[in-house]
Amino acid sequence: MPSLASRGRRWVVGLAAALIILLALTSLAGDGVRLSPAEIDRFGQIYGEPAARRLTAWQALIRDLADAPEQTKLEQVNAFFNQVRFLDDIEHWKQEDYWATPVEFLISNGGDCEDFAIAKYYTLKELGIRIDKMSLTYVKALELNQAHMVLTYYPTPESVPLVLDNLIGEIKTADQRPDLLHVYTFNGDNLWLSKKGRRSQLVGTSDRLKPWVKLQSRVDANNVNLN
Repeated sequence: MPSLASRGRRWVVGLAAALIILLALTSLAGDGVRLSPAEIDRFGQIYGEPAARRLTAWQALIRDLADAPEQTKLEQVNAFFNQVRFLDDIEHWKQEDYWATPVEFLISNGGDCEDFAIAKYYTLKELGIRIDKMSLTYVKALELNQAHMVLTYYPTPESVPLVLDNLIGEIKTADQRPDLLHVYTFNGDNLWLSKKGRRSQLVGTSDRLKPWVKLQSRVDANNVNLN
């Protein structure tokens, strides 16, 4: 019979091997953004061929933009997702406030402003744009008199950010969007108060936002919650 020490060493070696395999699988998961043909086929069987075509087009976009300049990535990702239907959460998800993963957004071909901004954020992140250059930004859309979310992109830390918005097709700087009153902004790390598009005051980490925490765990696990 192996000694207790021998069994202990084998257990440690086995655990280390399992961790290596787990890390390798995690690195291939792409934060729920990279999908294999088999995964797309599975989603197509469940949710229909149009859903599979949208997912396939998304993956092709990611491949095609891999070596493109950042401005091109911003423009094409913004245009791609702005083709999706706008639907209120109550109508679409039967919930007051639901933050969809990019996969859910494309499979269902619909979502509200948060879903547009989230899909753009994760796709641009996958394309190599650093998260410190991007924020999901809550604003008040003054002409609509309602809360709204956009994606903001900061070429440099001190720049007035560019605004990627589902309300309009053109990407403009925040100071060219007087119709938007900036309130707060966050990314995968931090949460700031926002003034005229700029990150004006750090107020904590983004894990203070429960919908964001729940969303990240579902994206990482590639969970799809469609009824």
